Amino acid sequence: MGGASPESSVSSDQCNSVGAGRVRELDQFMPIVGIGRIMRQAVPENGKIAGEAKDFVQECVTEFISFITSEAIDRCQKERRKVINGEDIVLVLESLGFDEYIEPLKLYLKLYREADNKGLRSVYQFDKRDGTANGVDEL
Repeated sequence: MGGASPESSVSSDQCNSVGAGRVRELDQFMPIVGIGRIMRQAVPENGKIAGEAKDFVQECVTEFISFITSEAIDRCQKERRKVINGEDIVLVLESLGFDEYIEPLKLYLKLYREADNKGLRSVYQFDKRDGTANGVDEL
Protein backbone atom coordinates (compact mmCIF):
# COMPACT_ATOMS: atom_id res chain seq x y z
CA MET A 1 0.00 0.00 0.00
CA GLY A 2 2.66 2.51 1.04
CA GLY A 3 0.59 5.66 0.53
CA ALA A 4 -0.65 4.77 -2.95
CA SER A 5 -4.35 4.90 -3.59
CA PRO A 6 -6.07 1.54 -4.10
CA GLU A 7 -6.68 2.45 -7.75
CA SER A 8 -3.01 3.12 -8.45
CA SER A 9 -1.78 -0.02 -6.70
CA VAL A 10 -3.44 -2.33 -9.26
CA SER A 11 -2.11 -2.29 -12.82
CA SER A 12 -4.24 -3.03 -15.86
CA ASP A 13 -2.17 -6.19 -16.39
CA GLN A 14 -3.14 -7.42 -12.92
CA CYS A 15 -6.82 -6.76 -13.64
CA ASN A 16 -6.95 -8.17 -17.17
CA SER A 17 -4.79 -11.29 -17.19
CA VAL A 18 -5.60 -14.63 -15.68
CA GLY A 19 -3.43 -16.86 -17.85
CA ALA A 20 -0.62 -19.21 -16.89
CA GLY A 21 -1.87 -19.91 -13.37
CA ARG A 22 -2.06 -16.25 -12.41
CA VAL A 23 -5.05 -15.03 -10.46
CA ARG A 24 -6.33 -11.52 -10.94
CA GLU A 25 -5.30 -9.44 -7.94
CA LEU A 26 -8.82 -8.03 -7.58
CA ASP A 27 -10.18 -11.59 -7.33
CA GLN A 28 -8.07 -12.07 -4.21
CA PHE A 29 -9.83 -9.28 -2.31
CA MET A 30 -12.77 -9.88 0.00
CA PRO A 31 -16.05 -8.80 -1.66
CA ILE A 32 -16.56 -5.06 -1.23
CA VAL A 33 -20.33 -5.48 -0.74
CA GLY A 34 -19.86 -7.56 2.41
CA ILE A 35 -17.22 -5.21 3.73
CA GLY A 36 -19.51 -2.23 3.18
CA ARG A 37 -22.32 -4.03 5.00
CA ILE A 38 -20.10 -4.72 8.01
CA MET A 39 -18.78 -1.16 8.05
CA ARG A 40 -22.33 0.27 7.96
CA GLN A 41 -23.14 -1.60 11.18
CA ALA A 42 -20.58 0.55 13.00
CA VAL A 43 -21.67 3.87 11.49
CA PRO A 44 -24.70 5.85 12.70
CA GLU A 45 -27.78 5.62 10.43
CA ASN A 46 -27.19 9.06 8.99
CA GLY A 47 -23.45 8.42 8.53
CA LYS A 48 -21.82 7.76 5.18
CA ILE A 49 -18.78 5.77 4.16
CA ALA A 50 -16.62 6.98 1.28
CA GLY A 51 -15.75 4.49 -1.44
CA GLU A 52 -12.08 5.15 -0.74
CA ALA A 53 -12.60 4.03 2.88
CA LYS A 54 -14.28 0.80 1.74
CA ASP A 55 -11.45 0.13 -0.71
CA PHE A 56 -8.84 0.71 1.99
CA VAL A 57 -10.61 -1.56 4.49
CA GLN A 58 -11.00 -4.17 1.74
CA GLU A 59 -7.23 -4.24 1.24
CA CYS A 60 -6.57 -4.33 4.99
CA VAL A 61 -9.07 -7.14 5.63
CA THR A 62 -7.70 -9.17 2.75
CA GLU A 63 -4.12 -8.70 3.95
CA PHE A 64 -5.09 -9.60 7.54
CA ILE A 65 -6.85 -12.79 6.48
CA SER A 66 -3.93 -13.74 4.25
CA PHE A 67 -1.48 -13.18 7.10
CA ILE A 68 -3.51 -15.19 9.64
CA THR A 69 -3.99 -17.99 7.12
CA SER A 70 -0.28 -18.04 6.32
CA GLU A 71 0.57 -18.31 10.01
CA ALA A 72 -1.96 -21.14 10.41
CA ILE A 73 -0.47 -22.95 7.40
CA ASP A 74 2.99 -22.69 8.96
CA ARG A 75 1.60 -24.14 12.17
CA CYS A 76 0.00 -27.05 10.33
CA GLN A 77 3.14 -27.77 8.33
CA LYS A 78 5.21 -27.93 11.52
CA GLU A 79 2.72 -30.48 12.86
CA ARG A 80 2.66 -32.33 9.51
CA ARG A 81 -1.03 -31.65 8.99
CA LYS A 82 -2.72 -30.63 5.76
CA VAL A 83 -5.96 -29.13 7.07
CA ILE A 84 -6.31 -25.83 8.89
CA ASN A 85 -9.04 -25.93 11.53
CA GLY A 86 -10.71 -23.38 13.76
CA GLU A 87 -8.35 -24.03 16.66
CA ASP A 88 -5.40 -23.17 14.44
CA ILE A 89 -6.90 -19.77 13.69
CA VAL A 90 -7.67 -19.15 17.36
CA LEU A 91 -4.15 -20.16 18.43
CA VAL A 92 -2.55 -17.94 15.77
CA LEU A 93 -4.65 -14.95 16.84
CA GLU A 94 -3.78 -15.64 20.47
CA SER A 95 -0.06 -15.86 19.67
CA LEU A 96 -0.29 -12.52 17.87
CA GLY A 97 -1.85 -10.80 20.88
CA PHE A 98 -5.50 -10.60 19.83
CA ASP A 99 -6.52 -11.67 23.33
CA GLU A 100 -9.84 -9.83 23.46
CA TYR A 101 -11.10 -11.84 20.47
CA ILE A 102 -10.15 -15.28 21.75
CA GLU A 103 -13.16 -16.03 23.99
CA PRO A 104 -15.77 -14.81 21.46
CA LEU A 105 -14.04 -16.86 18.76
CA LYS A 106 -13.96 -19.96 20.93
CA LEU A 107 -17.68 -19.49 21.66
CA TYR A 108 -18.47 -19.01 17.97
CA LEU A 109 -16.45 -22.13 17.06
CA LYS A 110 -18.31 -24.16 19.69
CA LEU A 111 -21.71 -22.93 18.47
CA TYR A 112 -20.74 -23.48 14.86
CA ARG A 113 -19.71 -27.07 15.53
CA GLU A 114 -22.88 -27.76 17.51
CA ALA A 115 -25.00 -26.48 14.63
CA ASP A 116 -22.92 -28.38 12.10
CA ASN A 117 -23.37 -31.61 14.07
CA LYS A 118 -27.14 -31.05 13.99
CA GLY A 119 -27.06 -30.52 10.24
CA LEU A 120 -28.13 -26.91 10.57
CA ARG A 121 -26.82 -23.82 8.89
CA SER A 122 -26.52 -21.29 11.64
CA VAL A 123 -25.99 -17.60 11.64
CA TYR A 124 -24.76 -16.27 14.95
CA GLN A 125 -24.60 -12.62 15.83
CA PHE A 126 -22.58 -11.53 18.81
CA ASP A 127 -23.69 -8.76 21.13
CA LYS A 128 -20.69 -6.43 21.21
CA ARG A 129 -21.48 -5.31 24.75
CA ASP A 130 -21.35 -8.66 26.50
CA GLY A 131 -20.00 -11.16 23.97
CA THR A 132 -23.14 -13.30 23.96
CA ALA A 133 -24.37 -15.01 20.82
CA ASN A 134 -27.87 -14.88 19.41
CA GLY A 135 -28.37 -17.80 17.04
CA VAL A 136 -30.76 -18.10 14.16
CA ASP A 137 -30.93 -21.66 12.91
CA GLU A 138 -32.07 -22.53 9.41
CA LEU A 139 -32.56 -25.86 7.68
